[in-house]
Amino acid sequence: MNLWLRLLWLALFRNRRRVDLLAATRVHLRVWPNDLDLYRHVNNGRYLTLADLGRIDWFLRTGVMQLARQRNVRPIIGDAMAKFRRDLRLFQSFDIHSRLLGWDQRWMFLEHRFVRDGRVVGVVAIRGLFQGPRGALSPGDFLGALGAPALSPALPEWLLTWHRANEQLSATLRSEEVDTSTG
Repeated sequence: MNLWLRLLWLALFRNRRRVDLLAATRVHLRVWPNDLDLYRHVNNGRYLTLADLGRIDWFLRTGVMQLARQRNVRPIIGDAMAKFRRDLRLFQSFDIHSRLLGWDQRWMFLEHRFVRDGRVVGVVAIRGLFQGPRGALSPGDFLGALGAPALSPALPEWLLTWHRANEQLSATLRSEEVDTSTG
């Protein structure tokens, strides 16, 4: 099923019950032929695309999307990480459980768990920020308008390690840009 059709389905038929910012949301999907790679299982890139659907549902059900529109703010994904544990094959159904893990001064961290028959078959984690007209906003301040606690929940160690690695990679890329432009 084309991503645009899934997005339309999500907009028209999604669960509209509002949830707390720290609650997990769930989207039920099925594997279609265009989700598959040459080995007849869900393509690794498609996991990231499907995670977008889970994230949009989470944004809508928590009120983040509505608040962002009101304040002229865009959520922007900075980094993503995926872990694949089991195959998803043609016509299998699965759920995407999306939840906010927490935030720091700049980034918020979301997790999308792909679940089939009660087992986690894959995980996509993202870190993103909220971009306003004057630059990046503090996620704690922005989410506070929706009732988020003043302090982020404790972030798991694996996430902090990944976050530090992303910061190191960003610093490396910035230094390469400076070296290239001066040389």
